[in-house]
Amino acid sequence: MKHALPVTRDADFAAWYQSVIAEADLAEESGVRGCMVIRPWGYGIWERIQRLLDDRIKATGHENCYFPLFIPLSYFEKEAEHVEGFAKEMAVVTHHRLIPDGKGGLMPDPAARLEEPLVVRPTSETVIGTAFARWVQSWRDLPVLINQWANVVRWEMRTRMFLRTSEFLWQEGHTAHATANEAREETRKMLEVYRSFAEDCLALPVVAGEKPENERFPGAVATYSIEAMMQDGKALQAGTSHFLGTNFAYAQDIKFQNKEGVFELANTTSWGVSTRMIGGVIMVHGDDDGLRVPPRIAPWQIVIVPMLRDTPEDEALIAYAKDIQSNLAGLSALGEPVRALLDLKPAKAATKRWGWVKKGAPIVVEIGGRDMAGGAVSVIRRDRLYREDGKLDSQVMPRGDFEADAPALLAAIQQALHAEASARLKAGIVPAADFAAVEVHFAEGVKNPGWVEVQWARPTGAALDAVVERLKALKLTIRNAPGDQAAADGACVFTGEPAVERVLLARAY
Repeated sequence: MKHALPVTRDADFAAWYQSVIAEADLAEESGVRGCMVIRPWGYGIWERIQRLLDDRIKATGHENCYFPLFIPLSYFEKEAEHVEGFAKEMAVVTHHRLIPDGKGGLMPDPAARLEEPLVVRPTSETVIGTAFARWVQSWRDLPVLINQWANVVRWEMRTRMFLRTSEFLWQEGHTAHATANEAREETRKMLEVYRSFAEDCLALPVVAGEKPENERFPGAVATYSIEAMMQDGKALQAGTSHFLGTNFAYAQDIKFQNKEGVFELANTTSWGVSTRMIGGVIMVHGDDDGLRVPPRIAPWQIVIVPMLRDTPEDEALIAYAKDIQSNLAGLSALGEPVRALLDLKPAKAATKRWGWVKKGAPIVVEIGGRDMAGGAVSVIRRDRLYREDGKLDSQVMPRGDFEADAPALLAAIQQALHAEASARLKAGIVPAADFAAVEVHFAEGVKNPGWVEVQWARPTGAALDAVVERLKALKLTIRNAPGDQAAADGACVFTGEPAVERVLLARAY
């Protein structure tokens, strides 16, 4: 069967991924290594993610604010473990002016060197912590619950669009609390916000749980994540939530006077998701014809394509299509007004149809003269593009029936995408009783091995380092310890000691 993309998932998954991004007009190279131009369709998906997630964040009592892109180096120097974790990725501004270099180019002006270097924001714990130290004086000032939507820079050596870029967009939440229990509750609450958002809006089934000690955010006491399984069996960390304890409060002097008049350090948290989620949507829902966008996050849920032929009939056909668009816009689907676009670009109808198929618009409606004469439309569902005989599944149906059924159809597509991905996740996780079984499962040449679940004893120090090295040889990492796992009932596959929990092992992006 011929497909819309030049490469299939089975032939070359990495090349397929890049092809989807290009053919769906999601993003393109910018001229700066590791940075991308996010095109309107890709940014429209991000805007939908922002809008839906922002509502959920605000519903939990958080307020949005904004902090500077540039952070004084001295702020990072207060928190040694944190700066060590990000030191190799920091972009640093040292001068504030350029001058001619005498050779036709430009160079930093030696006289314009900054008194203190500025770090281009890799994350904002340090600058926000400094603000918290000013804002928090008494127990009455707590909790502080804020969030910001921003861009960050981490100078990545190996980059891939949406998954790992030098600059990316995200939201980062930061909170301060009177007690460790309150901060831990906040950390778990926001993890659940991410889990439900991924499942409900992105149709992205995930496993929520705690990261092992070696995978914690630099300076954190505990890190939690949601992990999604891509179609090639690899894991993608789709969001994280960190309990920072008093580590940052100690470094940044975030303290408050309690009800008894005694000064205490605040407990803080941070949590975030990024444009990496779009990469997850591509690799979970995409097929060999392009992207499939879940209706909740599709910028346009229904695209109407009239088959224009430069004839007098075109005017009536456009009027017919506009009337359908207007009727659809008055309907509600998945809790919001239906988003319907009328595509009047001067191109062949087949070219436009396949363009929207590659972009992943949930429903493409084609209208020709015969459709209009019969009061009908031809409907293509992007979640199931072909019939059993391999031909395009374009269903002709009465216009009134389509308009009435459109909201339910969009809900069905959202559910179908989630169900398909959920079945893949469930089938892709298998238990391994010992490390030998892990080695066999991830042996050289095994394609799309998925994940394995093993029991372990939470080793620390040198014992944990030894585990990390054994896993590194197989290109594996511990993703997390699922929060809804069955109780441990055996021996740790790494140390042989009694296990305390189960963890997931996988190759990851």
